[in-house]
Amino acid sequence: MTTIRIPTPLRPYTGGNGAVDVSGATVGEALADLTRLHPQLRAHLYDGEALRSFVNVYLNKEDVRGLQGSDTAVNADDTLMIIPSIAGGVERVVDHSALKVNQAFIIAFLLLAFVLNSLWLVVFVAAVMLLGTAVPALSLFKGVYSRVLRPAGLVKPAVTPDNPEPHRFAQGFGGVVLLAAIAALAAGATALGWALVGVVVVLAALNLFLGFCAGCFVYYQLNKLGVPGFTHSPLQQGG
Repeated sequence: MTTIRIPTPLRPYTGGNGAVDVSGATVGEALADLTRLHPQLRAHLYDGEALRSFVNVYLNKEDVRGLQGSDTAVNADDTLMIIPSIAGGVERVVDHSALKVNQAFIIAFLLLAFVLNSLWLVVFVAAVMLLGTAVPALSLFKGVYSRVLRPAGLVKPAVTPDNPEPHRFAQGFGGVVLLAAIAALAAGATALGWALVGVVVVLAALNLFLGFCAGCFVYYQLNKLGVPGFTHSPLQQGG
């Protein structure tokens, strides 16, 4: 049977269950079986016969809107995930594949900058990171993922309930460290400059290979301390 993951706000309508096994050959049939098993849930998912606009459904972490919508076929070992948007229309989800591609590009370009002893490559990476932090839609490396790698099937999405703000903070922090590295390199303090570049490489590698986001950790610690601007606490990840 297909498993549907239920977000925390909707669990009171499924008897507290975080996952429900359902029958059906398509996404639409699986959701219909879900609401048959838990009728109170229907009003929160559907507006008439159509899914509500703020209800997002992912099949194995891929948005079904990019597939065949409700007609998308499902198998017994598939997992559907319901992710409602919050107030203001901002989804509390992050595609971690986009983050990993971004980190891989950062590491690759900074290592190339070190090998070539190229200050301008460091400037380029810093500009990409800071621009992507300020205006996420203009993030160059994530754009390569969303426009080239993902459509070609070279990298699969990995959409997970998460706050995007800590990841933006982490990237912005890395960009600021690179600004310090650029200043040091331009001033002739090459050892300090490349050491700072190395810090960014190590932090990106920790995230890429071990899944540990140091900047996110700092963000959440500042949130616990009530520092203004750090408004998001970690999402609950119940099973």
